[in-house]
Amino acid sequence: MNIHFISIGGSVMHQLAIALKRKGYQITGSDDEIFEPALSNLRAEGILPAETGWVPEKVHPGLDAVILGMHAREDNPELIRAKELRLPIYSFPEYIYQESRDKKRVAVGGSHGKTTTTAMIMHVLRAAGRDFDYLVGARLAGFDQSVNITDAPVIVCEADEYSASAIERRPKFHFLFPHIAILTGIAWDHINVFPTFDNYLEQFRIFIGMIEKDGILIYNETDETLAQLVEETRRPDIRYAPYGVPQHRIDRGQTTLTIDGATSAINVFGNHNLLNAHAAWLVCRELGLDAETFVKAIATFTGAARRLELLGKNEQTIIYRDFAHAPSKVKATIEAVRQQFPDRRLLAVLELHTYSSLNAEFMGEYAGALDAADEGVVFYAKHALEIKRLPDLPADAVRAGFANERIAVINDRAALEAWLEKASYENAVLVLMSSGNYDGLELQPLVARITGNL
Repeated sequence: MNIHFISIGGSVMHQLAIALKRKGYQITGSDDEIFEPALSNLRAEGILPAETGWVPEKVHPGLDAVILGMHAREDNPELIRAKELRLPIYSFPEYIYQESRDKKRVAVGGSHGKTTTTAMIMHVLRAAGRDFDYLVGARLAGFDQSVNITDAPVIVCEADEYSASAIERRPKFHFLFPHIAILTGIAWDHINVFPTFDNYLEQFRIFIGMIEKDGILIYNETDETLAQLVEETRRPDIRYAPYGVPQHRIDRGQTTLTIDGATSAINVFGNHNLLNAHAAWLVCRELGLDAETFVKAIATFTGAARRLELLGKNEQTIIYRDFAHAPSKVKATIEAVRQQFPDRRLLAVLELHTYSSLNAEFMGEYAGALDAADEGVVFYAKHALEIKRLPDLPADAVRAGFANERIAVINDRAALEAWLEKASYENAVLVLMSSGNYDGLELQPLVARITGNL
């Protein structure tokens, strides 16, 4: 196979390019900018473009496929050339399906918990010695790639509802046609793509309709919106497996999980992670694993990158970093930490960084999200608004949206650093939540100062 990538430098695009190169395919690609770690990764595999920019001459009749990344636009000269030559053009998820037609396909969808649930399944399958391919939205311990395509009989995919490409506006998870599907929950997000909640809901209805005949939908029955949607779209030709929070106990900050009589202490915590683990178990059971094997393996799972990741601790203070940014994710993270450490003060720092989270019209979705924290900060950088071409976001609008007058609203990095320096960390847990980087704030020196590990 001879494949060309338009926008090869993307975070998952370059991973797919590497996976296909390792499979023995001939790979070329272009991009107008390539940053680390894609730059070094592509160079190490010998497929880094010789120059940046778009080179239509790379698109020729001998190509078997062209894969179009999200960064490329409709007027891209290489895309125009590919259309002129009538070459097969695929978005990332469309091509994943092409490579997995003969595999049993597992797709993990939902507004939250996709990455962690996918990671749990991957961790357990690897521990059980199973051969499988995968697509996941984060780098995981023990896996050198976030995408792997081989001749394995199973593929496990994180199934994102965001648009597939610049020319294919339908959600990515509409192209996977799973035999085993998970829906973890539904909470409105991506308002720049789905302007109304009804429009967002419709994407999940379509996803359920795309499950293969005789397949199974594993869904979180504790999510009222999702449970209602499943009832409204119930199909007679697939099976259904509702799940909830599994049997567990918490003792002095340690969670112990029980699945079908098999019990073990686990490293992750919170109802959202227990729900994720239950969904992962139901997938693994469908793939032929028993409860004892699953629980033994999940006991060593330490989480996906930036999902309640422990940054540092001492006797007085524990510091976590989390990718949470959407309202449902923020609330789940805060409630998990509160439940796990009920006797500690909880300090929460949330950065608004995405288009949805910086939009005043969306702010009400955050109502109550930080209520379980003893002290809360909502931070957003002014230039983040400028980059997304959004109007100014007044602090009062943020407080009103969160329905919490106690939170501090900060939009200057120096002011955020001052708040963090002055905060009391005695018998406390600090949770730093963001899909960004707090306008360039260096976290490790901060953690070292707080924990005394300078």
